[in-house]
Amino acid sequence: MINKSPVVLVLLLSILLLWWLTTSLISKNELVLEPVLQYSTSCKTRSVNNVNTLKIHVPVESLAHQLIVKTCENEVVNRQFGAVSIYWGGSLAEQIEFLAKGIADLVLTKDNIISAMMADSTHSFKPIVGYPAYSAFFISNTEKPRLEKAYFLDKHIGLLDYPTSRSGHILPKQLFKRLDLDVTALHISYFSSHQKLRDKLAAGEVDIISSYWSDYDDQRFSKNYITPIANNVSGSRWYLKMNEDNTELACALQSVISDVAQARTSNYFEGIEQYWQCQHAPYHLIEREE
Repeated sequence: MINKSPVVLVLLLSILLLWWLTTSLISKNELVLEPVLQYSTSCKTRSVNNVNTLKIHVPVESLAHQLIVKTCENEVVNRQFGAVSIYWGGSLAEQIEFLAKGIADLVLTKDNIISAMMADSTHSFKPIVGYPAYSAFFISNTEKPRLEKAYFLDKHIGLLDYPTSRSGHILPKQLFKRLDLDVTALHISYFSSHQKLRDKLAAGEVDIISSYWSDYDDQRFSKNYITPIANNVSGSRWYLKMNEDNTELACALQSVISDVAQARTSNYFEGIEQYWQCQHAPYHLIEREE
């Protein structure tokens, strides 16, 4: 006969090990996204007794710092909130955290992400400002990039480190896949903004980058050395959570975002589309054909 005691002991130990792993993976501490806690900036408004905080999520740190000052200075924001907190990070996990759970009041994201998470119906996110469609390019400083497998094998490539960026991350990686290139085998460095991509290219620290093209790029690079990856790429939109019909806040934030966009050094941001009629009361969302 087979001695069952060792078998039972092994099974018992396996069950205990599985239980320990499961409880470790689903512990409450693991549900907290570190970027949400670590990467943020905040300010106090003049309404020191107001306990409400306006929570905003953006992809990159530079935009957060540009936005924080003007948002805290806005009169409507000062009336309705005691503080403003802006979080940055481009991972899809963070966007799920902020959108699906309704943590953010204002978020810059793609329309397809809003639709996929049903954030428009679940949390009443409405668009307030949109950026225009654009083209994505590989940009070099010394030659015109070729969309061939062999071309990329010995190149140092600069991409954005947030995976929801189409021009800086998604589209080039889709191209690599079509060319049957293993991304892990390529020499790729990741950077936090389109501006840093350009700085690294101009300094010769990378051979090519993936980004959009703006008029300001004519001053640093040559149009002879760009190759399109995709055209008519839909731009991002700012969405405001409107569980209440807070039209004054929608118009106030539309104005703040428009001012920040106009101040950014790219003609791409100058072509923004405003979704709210804010010239006279009653303010309302402008009906548009998609």
